[in-house]
Amino acid sequence: MTTLPLTPTPAVPTGPGRGAASGTSGRTRLQRWVPWAVAGGSVVVAFLVLLVAATPTVASVVALAAVTYLVVLTVVSRVVEGPRWATDRLATTLVTFAFGIALIPLISLLWTVVSKGAKVFGPTFLNTNMVGVFGDMTEGGVYHAIVGTVLVTAAAAVISVPIGILTAIYLVEYGRGPMAKGITFLVDVMTGIPSIVAGLFAFSLFTLIFGPAYRAGIMGAVALSVLMTPVVIRSVEEMLRLVPNELREAAYALGVPKWLTIIKVVLRTAIAGIVTGVMLAVARVIGETAPLLLTVGIITKVNWDLFDGRMTTLPVYAYNQYSQGGAGVDRAWAAALTLILIVMLLNVVARLISKFFSPKASR
Repeated sequence: MTTLPLTPTPAVPTGPGRGAASGTSGRTRLQRWVPWAVAGGSVVVAFLVLLVAATPTVASVVALAAVTYLVVLTVVSRVVEGPRWATDRLATTLVTFAFGIALIPLISLLWTVVSKGAKVFGPTFLNTNMVGVFGDMTEGGVYHAIVGTVLVTAAAAVISVPIGILTAIYLVEYGRGPMAKGITFLVDVMTGIPSIVAGLFAFSLFTLIFGPAYRAGIMGAVALSVLMTPVVIRSVEEMLRLVPNELREAAYALGVPKWLTIIKVVLRTAIAGIVTGVMLAVARVIGETAPLLLTVGIITKVNWDLFDGRMTTLPVYAYNQYSQGGAGVDRAWAAALTLILIVMLLNVVARLISKFFSPKASR
């Protein structure tokens, strides 16, 4: 038997540093430490330049270092890796910078609220109300405002969530023709209405029915539901449209009626997104002040009755205390911190609901 000579196959370079293995036409990739080294060098250079030219500040050093980093890393990447990877690094850096710029106001807001609200925030502040507190007294708390916020927001959710979910189901599963287009148009219009308009609507509605002297928490709940309903409809509608049609068709093939398919398949699949959308709607309205000033008003004690008497909510309490000045400013910041903590708690609850009730495949 004749043995055919075999041509040896050239060894393919392996490892993170070889371009041929990563589809870069033989060019070498930058090591992972290079961007960090460039970032550190950019900070040092920016500080030295500003130290010579002017008095350096944190903002000026960061801005100049960012520009230096962007230019130097792009040039180095173009020389070593080629124009394709240089463009990729440039885009990645710009997106990262945009994300960092977007975080600046958020971090600044949280720091301001926490640092100023922590002065009076505590168990005593959370468990007392404003009965008997006058002038510049340091006593007083926010308990009655917490109760009012929870009751009014919960009532608004009870009104808005069923209407929003059912409307979204109609638009996605049943809606066809002019009626569906009209509902979609009205939802778009309601999404952009000012909050004061919702307050005027609720005030006018209850004034016509019960008279001009009537004030109750349900008035604020109706005003907030006007703002909350279109957000629920839009978010739930988008989540329902993401459910694959194959799941619906599989249920229909098994003889499951449409209404049961919606309940057992469509809503079950989209439950995580639906809960998230509802929580976004709650966060949208829980901090409203203008409509509640018109409808609910403010008192100094706890009122558990949604249908009789004024109620105080956290945004109105913060506004009222800040306008008084003195010790009220500290209480206003503490009320803002309390409101942020309540929203964070609601989001944690929403995440837990999404985790335990969503289908296993989507976890």
